[in-house]
Amino acid sequence: MSYEKVSMAKEIVIGMKQTLKALKESEAIEVIIADDADQRVTNKVVLAANERSIPVTKVDSMKKLGKACGIEVGAATVAIKG
Repeated sequence: MSYEKVSMAKEIVIGMKQTLKALKESEAIEVIIADDADQRVTNKVVLAANERSIPVTKVDSMKKLGKACGIEVGAATVAIKG
C-alpha cells in the first residue's frame, strides 16, 4: 500500500536530509521509512516527524521504496509533500 502511495504522490522528497528539511519547513504530510535502513539515519527522521505530529509509515525494503520513487538505488526515507 505505501509503495503505491509513494508512486502516486504528486511531490516527494527522497533521503534523510531532504526529508528533514521538508519536515522542518512544514511541507511534509507523511513520512515513509524503510525498515532495513540504518536506524542511525531513520531515528532522526522519526523524532522530527513525531515532534510535528506527521504520520510515519514503515515499509520493508529500501530497494522497493527507491523503485517506487523512480530511482535505481534504495531509499531510506521519503517524505510526501502536500
